[in-house]
Amino acid sequence: MDGGRYISVILPLKLEWEPCYYIDSSDVIEVGKRVRVKFAGKEYVGVVSGVDITPDIAASKIQSIISVEATMEKIRTEEIQLWRRVAEYYLCTVGEVYKAAYPSSKINLEEARAEAKKKAIQRRIKLVGLITKRILTLQDRLLKKESQLKKSQATGKINKTQVKLQADIERISEDINKAQIALEAAQRNAEAAKAGLNLNEIPLPKCLVQLTEAQQNAYGNIIKGFERGKPVMLHGATGSGKTEIYIKAAHKALSEGKNVLYLVPEIALSRQLEDRLYEHFEDRLMIFHSGESAASKRNIAEIIRTQEGSNGNYILLGTRSSLFLPHHNLGLIIVDEEHDSSYKQDSPAPRYNGRDTALILHQIQGADILLGSATPSLEEIYNCLSGRHIKVDLTERYHGSEDAEIEIIDTKAERRKNGMIGNFSRILIGHINDALTSGGQVLILRARRAWATALQCENCGEIQKCPRCNVSLSFHKATGQQKCHYCGQTITHSGNCNKCGGTLIPLGAGTQKIEEEAAQLFPNARIARLDSDTAQNKTYEKQTIRNFAKGEIDILIGTQIVTKGFDFENLNLVAVIAADSLLGIQDFRADEKTLQLLEQFRGRSGRRSEKGTFIIQTAQPEHPIYQNLKTNSSKDYSLQLLEERKDFNFPPFCRIIELTLRDSNEKRAYAMSFKLAEQLSNIFSLETLTGPYQPAIDKIENEHIWKFRVNLPKNKVLNANKQKLTQAISDFEKNNRYTGHITLNVDPI
Repeated sequence: MDGGRYISVILPLKLEWEPCYYIDSSDVIEVGKRVRVKFAGKEYVGVVSGVDITPDIAASKIQSIISVEATMEKIRTEEIQLWRRVAEYYLCTVGEVYKAAYPSSKINLEEARAEAKKKAIQRRIKLVGLITKRILTLQDRLLKKESQLKKSQATGKINKTQVKLQADIERISEDINKAQIALEAAQRNAEAAKAGLNLNEIPLPKCLVQLTEAQQNAYGNIIKGFERGKPVMLHGATGSGKTEIYIKAAHKALSEGKNVLYLVPEIALSRQLEDRLYEHFEDRLMIFHSGESAASKRNIAEIIRTQEGSNGNYILLGTRSSLFLPHHNLGLIIVDEEHDSSYKQDSPAPRYNGRDTALILHQIQGADILLGSATPSLEEIYNCLSGRHIKVDLTERYHGSEDAEIEIIDTKAERRKNGMIGNFSRILIGHINDALTSGGQVLILRARRAWATALQCENCGEIQKCPRCNVSLSFHKATGQQKCHYCGQTITHSGNCNKCGGTLIPLGAGTQKIEEEAAQLFPNARIARLDSDTAQNKTYEKQTIRNFAKGEIDILIGTQIVTKGFDFENLNLVAVIAADSLLGIQDFRADEKTLQLLEQFRGRSGRRSEKGTFIIQTAQPEHPIYQNLKTNSSKDYSLQLLEERKDFNFPPFCRIIELTLRDSNEKRAYAMSFKLAEQLSNIFSLETLTGPYQPAIDKIENEHIWKFRVNLPKNKVLNANKQKLTQAISDFEKNNRYTGHITLNVDPI
């Protein structure tokens, strides 16, 4: 392979190293270029990560690349830098991050798009050539006709030949003019095909936002924070108008020729924001999330990649996956609802948190970053108290309305005095009737979907469980099926116990049953349901949110999806049914998450001048969370929770890494878990290592589950300890031939 060169390539695989390949010296190659290579007998499109490297293996073992993918866009240096930072922090490989950023379907689409673009350019170039050739032919014919006419005119006589030649000359001249116009258009089209969309042709609309005095003060403090080069946390009460401040800050960045990334945790929230942001940014606004079509996402990525300097700038509204787009020249990153657990990806790797990855992107791009929430995460409160981030408060609600009045209903007491009709207390029924009579709307939260959360045999007491998971099957009455909400397994409902044949009775109530009861209690109301079952139909989800916003739905019943940062003008009553199910999570974050969810949900009501009402139905009315909500002392309770975290050495005072071992063989899962524990105990102390233990749901999709938790102190050796852990796992997998059974989750939520 004399005269050749060696490159390293990132492949979309879980590899601890970046394979080396050989290229011809004549190949034009640079970091970020895409190349097609063969690895383990399969072809992949990889990204060049190093050029002119010195191989650490014999040259005879190094393969040549198959081709340089010249038609595919080059990966930016900043993208690769982000991949490496994410891989290092979340203890995965760069290849896994590359695969997440450019999944195989996307790569194939890009290849198809690149090929289509290549052919389109070729067609336009070919058309330019054909028109040019035609013009030359016409010009040649014109010269001949003009020569013939001159010869005929030399005789001094006017004849029919001269008249015909004159007509021919005029016709050819007209054809040439038309062809030249067509040529200019073809040349423009060819150049446009090469250059793509030019956002500079879209004028930036004037900023239409009018801030209140409180908002203007907060905005001024945010700008001062940016000038200090630190992340800024906007702690704004629900309904205080944080979105207006985001828009103002985004407009400022765009007017300075910078790009803006606006992150939201859920697609549903993005759908409501689209219309609002379009009013301010028009065609500069782009949308990117999993609900968009593959073609749309591909086009957005190409537009972002090709916008350079004078070609204009954009604002992109997206969920966490939009962090891996080929961003450049970012001036501002907005992380709305930064506390939301939806920012965290649980599977597959990289198991990253969108909020924390946005902070990494802010460092790489040198962009300002604005995080916002009415209920900041304890991590963010800690960052502000420690001085890492700057906190800006916005306490006044935008329309001057008061916080919703909270009423806690003790369902145990109500049942004793016949005060319940199904899952609705008579008190709540009265509030709903009052709201509907006054022309208002009602939003009801039930944190469980389906009709019944479980079915139990009235004879033997057996609870029907999923055959593949250690979890009860939920009953979906509309489809007549029992369904596992973990693996998706469905079983036709026979009504009889599969153990003794007895009659099955429902336990608990999901959103479907609540919807059914509401329809009976309020027959004249227009009722809709929004949960992960109905949200699978994206058109229905989008239309339901818009219809509720327009007042065309009276009562909307849903799961946690309805607690997000929606703005419904006519909503004056929100209610939680069976609120205690929110606290039943076996997790040190349970109180924090419940407090955030309830505070956010409370903020959906009374967002205009009228004061709203918040009803909580609970069997534990004395719980501190409900009492702190009622006394408006959520802020103090958050600080109390932070102190408890410190006492027990939980995040944000340490880093938690969760290890999950899965195996279809129950005995092997047990044996390997304790064997791994023995190895880890040689590295980490008992105070650091917890496990192995079985989680509440210890079997999913026929795989038995064991877990470990490693609590690492946040000190100078944190990264070294993380590397020790990954090396220990890697050694364990190799020595025991146990690859593919263990996953690492940094900062689990």
